[in-house]
Amino acid sequence: MGNLLKVLTCTELEQGPNFFLDFENAQPTEGEREVWNQVNSVLQDSESILTGLQAYKGAGQEIRDAIQNPNDFMLQERAWNSVCPLVIKLKKFYSFSLRLEEALQSLLECLTCPPLTPTQHLEREQALAKQFAEILHFTLRFDELKMRIPAIQNDFSYYRRTISRNRINNMNLDIENEVNNEMANRMSLFYAEATPMLKTLSTATTNFVTENKTLPLENTTDCLSTMASVCKVMLETPEYSSRFSSDDTLLFCMRVMVGVIILYDHVHPNGAFNKSSKIDMKGCIKVLKDQPADNVEGLLNALKFTTKHLNDESTPKNIRTMLQ
Repeated sequence: MGNLLKVLTCTELEQGPNFFLDFENAQPTEGEREVWNQVNSVLQDSESILTGLQAYKGAGQEIRDAIQNPNDFMLQERAWNSVCPLVIKLKKFYSFSLRLEEALQSLLECLTCPPLTPTQHLEREQALAKQFAEILHFTLRFDELKMRIPAIQNDFSYYRRTISRNRINNMNLDIENEVNNEMANRMSLFYAEATPMLKTLSTATTNFVTENKTLPLENTTDCLSTMASVCKVMLETPEYSSRFSSDDTLLFCMRVMVGVIILYDHVHPNGAFNKSSKIDMKGCIKVLKDQPADNVEGLLNALKFTTKHLNDESTPKNIRTMLQ
């Protein structure tokens, strides 16, 4: 099946098929082209979003000066004029999350619909599987960056306090044409999350399952567990990982593996850590722990702090111990 090669028919734990998927070279077939184009129009903006987030400096000094000198109109104006462009930038990031949510649901529809099994979809629709992986890769990169920028919430909190005060004083607020009160409320909820993009995707996946009542839950969870197996096999098998032309692809696989585990944990009633889970969590964590610590610290933290079922009583103690 082109770049998708079956490397194991099943694991010793009978957790389903494992595959090697060439994330670097998969190209869309005619049947995939329409959805691929739609999703690609979103993904092609992802790097500029990450670049914008990476360059985010915040208005901390201007805000401190304004707060310490409440009667100095020039300092108030300087802080306000510094924060407003940043809020426009934050709106752009938030709006992109909505586009990403739609793209994810389009891919889930394709990769889970009958009569094919999720495994057959991944075999036949490699380019869509690659896009699914790219969404997860972007999501974890975005959230890793966001967690290092406390200025985002400080800036937005100042903006909301100031705009409320200015509204009371009947001041002309042109920015409300860009970010009205409803938009500000939604953005506030988004940025309050430690990992806002991952939260968006988790909610989108849960909503997809809820809204598609005729689609068996297993179609979605099997798609996610198979993707986790894909990445785990590629990372732990030198014969396969050595085929990649860039070391960045290994980090890509790690992020994707963690992303699908988190989605699975949110969607499956018993979560990813339960003994009945189709994901070999012990094996996945071991694969991460075998990598350089700097590459995986954020990913291990994501498993610790953004999963839903890690602290359930049904989670084996050795799994929790491995993540400590």
